[in-house]
Amino acid sequence: MNQFGEKEKKEIEMDIQKDFDDALVGIRQLPFNSRFGVYVSYIYYCGLFKKIKSLNNLDIMKKRIRISNSKKMLLVFNSYVKYRLNII
Repeated sequence: MNQFGEKEKKEIEMDIQKDFDDALVGIRQLPFNSRFGVYVSYIYYCGLFKKIKSLNNLDIMKKRIRISNSKKMLLVFNSYVKYRLNII
């Protein structure tokens, strides 16, 4: 990819969002005891994707994008509650 403009970024984001939507359907079909780990990963990458979507195309190429450790712990906790309540 020679140029990475806003148009290309939006196209990539739409494709990634479709993959996330499809992934959630698949996660719900997993056996109950397999869902938690996969769901935590899914939620983590959704959070990372949300941060990437909020940045402009130039910042994405220059910055390291990450989720803070405290936010990761919160994601795991919330995912565990949803897993135990079977509301994934």
